[in-house]
Amino acid sequence: MIQGLIYFVVYLLIIGLILWLLIYVVDNIPMPAPFAQIARVVIMVVGALIVIVMLLQLVGGIGPMPKLVP
Repeated sequence: MIQGLIYFVVYLLIIGLILWLLIYVVDNIPMPAPFAQIARVVIMVVGALIVIVMLLQLVGGIGPMPKLVP
């Protein structure tokens, strides 16, 4: 169980870094206001769905979490 929690924290850090980078890019690319806001919302929704799926995998609701190392 501890190993699963460690993997979960590592995955959260990686996903958080990727989402932060995507939002940073969206904010710094000149786009019209509605498109930038829609892109930010889509990024956050996808991130939330990924975290929900990871939580379901952690509690055994769906298949196992992939391992970082064999």
